[in-house]
Amino acid sequence: MSLRTKHLFSSTGNPDKTMIRYLSAAVVLYVFWLVLSGNYTLFLLTMGALSVIAALLFARRMEVMDREGHPIHLGLAAFFSYWPWLIKEILKSAWDVTWRILHPKLPISPTLVRFRPSQSEEMGLVIHANSITLTPGTISIGVARGEFLVHALTRESAAGLAGSEMDRRVTRMMGK
Repeated sequence: MSLRTKHLFSSTGNPDKTMIRYLSAAVVLYVFWLVLSGNYTLFLLTMGALSVIAALLFARRMEVMDREGHPIHLGLAAFFSYWPWLIKEILKSAWDVTWRILHPKLPISPTLVRFRPSQSEEMGLVIHANSITLTPGTISIGVARGEFLVHALTRESAAGLAGSEMDRRVTRMMGK
C-alpha cells in the first residue's frame, strides 16, 4: 500500500471498513441535504452532491471519520431500539418536569448523585452521559471513567440513575 493510500485509510487501518464508513456518511449527508432542501432541481442536487464530497474531504483531512466520529458499528439496533426508547423517556421526563412546574405542591428536591456506570469504553460513557443530559430534569455534571456526577430535579429521579434501564440499554447497544 502506498503512503498516500495508507493515509486515506488511516482511521481504522482496514480499507473496507473505512470505505463503508465514508459511503454510509455520504448517504446520510446526502439524504439529510435532500430532506432539508425540499427543492429537487438538477442544480441543487448537484450542489448537494458536491457539498457532501467537500464535507467528506474535510473530514478525511481532519482525520475525524473514525469509529467514534461515525459509529456505524452500532448499527440498526441502536437506531430502532435505543433511540425510540430514549425519545419516549425524554417525553416522559418532560411531562414530569412540566407537571411539577405547573403544580407547585409537587416536590422538587434538587439532588446530586454519584454512581458507577457499567460502560468501560469512552463512547459508551459519552452516550450514557449525553442521554442523561437530554432527559429533562437531569444533567451530567461530571463524567470520569467509572463515575458519573449527575444533578437531578428530584430525589426519585436521582435514585433511579444507578443501575438504571438507560445504563443497561447503553451497555447492550455497545455490544456488551
